[in-house]
Amino acid sequence: MASLNGGEVHVRVVSRSLVKASDTTIEPHVLAVSNLDLVPQPIQVSMFCVYPKPLAADFTAVLAAFNAGLPSLLNHFFLLAGRIATNPSSGLPEVLCYNQGAELVVGEAGFDLAALDFGNVSASLRRIQQPYAQDMALSVQVVSFACGGFTVAWCTNHVLVDGSALSLLVGAWSELARTGMLSVGAQPNHDRFIFRPRAPPSYSASLNKAFTPLDSERQVNVLTRDQSFVRRLYYIEASDVTRLREEASREGQRATRVQAVSSYLWKTLAAVVGASDAHCRMGWWVDGRRHVTAPELRATMRNYVGNVTTYAAREASVEEVLRMPLQDVAAMVRDVLTAPAYDQHFQELVDWVEEHKTKRHVETETLGLGSPTVSVMAFASFSIDTNFGFGCAAMATPISMPSARLCSGFMQIAARPGFDGSWIINASMWPRLAAALETDEPRVFKPVTAEYLGLVVPKVQQSRL
Repeated sequence: MASLNGGEVHVRVVSRSLVKASDTTIEPHVLAVSNLDLVPQPIQVSMFCVYPKPLAADFTAVLAAFNAGLPSLLNHFFLLAGRIATNPSSGLPEVLCYNQGAELVVGEAGFDLAALDFGNVSASLRRIQQPYAQDMALSVQVVSFACGGFTVAWCTNHVLVDGSALSLLVGAWSELARTGMLSVGAQPNHDRFIFRPRAPPSYSASLNKAFTPLDSERQVNVLTRDQSFVRRLYYIEASDVTRLREEASREGQRATRVQAVSSYLWKTLAAVVGASDAHCRMGWWVDGRRHVTAPELRATMRNYVGNVTTYAAREASVEEVLRMPLQDVAAMVRDVLTAPAYDQHFQELVDWVEEHKTKRHVETETLGLGSPTVSVMAFASFSIDTNFGFGCAAMATPISMPSARLCSGFMQIAARPGFDGSWIINASMWPRLAAALETDEPRVFKPVTAEYLGLVVPKVQQSRL
């Protein structure tokens, strides 16, 4: 248990129940995952939302909303009422969509949300989230706190969704719970075969170098990874994002917010590496929904539920990164992210997986061998709709646990709900990098606190009169 003001973080599970889709006309079926679903590791992932005390409702009303609305939500996301299984013939994962039911977990914490050390992910959010079965397609976990606030964790598996698809699920729930229906633009697309492998498959030789078989001989041991990394939750104020963007832009070439913050991260990483290594690397998981160009692809992928991400990385000299102004580092980031012809790249990736799907692989740069690497997953270009009738969440952040034997830094960036322009960063990294980010001036990366989330009532100054 984690320390909590001399006590322990303890959540009492009040109930566990299965919620089925209410539409009985949906025919049971088996959903085969796509080749792109086989690219990420089959790890449990979740979207964790923290809500302050509602102004005009209590936790009973929150639970009533889930009990009433989840069956309708599962009509639109029917695969999440199923179970993840392994096909006995191919050995590949598949989803048994027989409406077995999504899990609804109700918990109770006997302390205030403000008592949590939000900056330490391992001691806060991960302690609140409850374990769920590996075959469970969706576990919705709602926990009440003594202050009247509550948390909602949307828990699933990476083989079913990527970050954008998980965000789509939360947004669809919010719209459905508020209005009783989903707009046409929010309807999910479950067509797992937007990209189909060609016959014969065709891909460039560079894809073979981009992936490494997930064998124990090619990875660090578990203790090295566990003892070398810390989990932190930071925020970046909107003003700092804007300032970095201005510093990273030059006339005629304006940096994006992700490019600007990535450039700052790259320079900080290079300073931490120093003379320990001649090189360092940055990598990005790129959402294909926003980068494919063919009109038919863009139309079908807008609300695609599944995985459609790819990894791009670049190694650079530590000395070079430290010497460069932020503008030049941002130009390197831009080149990495815009160089691929994404329509062709995703087709080649599907073809490559078709010939390698019987064995798990991992992106070579993320193993942690060679020069130090920090990888970024950013879906901060949009704010997740978290208002399902009780106001916006104070924070919504993805939570995942990378393989215990991958030894590279990892950051997930999400926009804070409410469109205030600030970002939340869930980071897994070396203690030295965390210390550098937390002491660098001006403080861009600030640990998330209850005060920042608005979970602490400001003290009123008492008059002496």
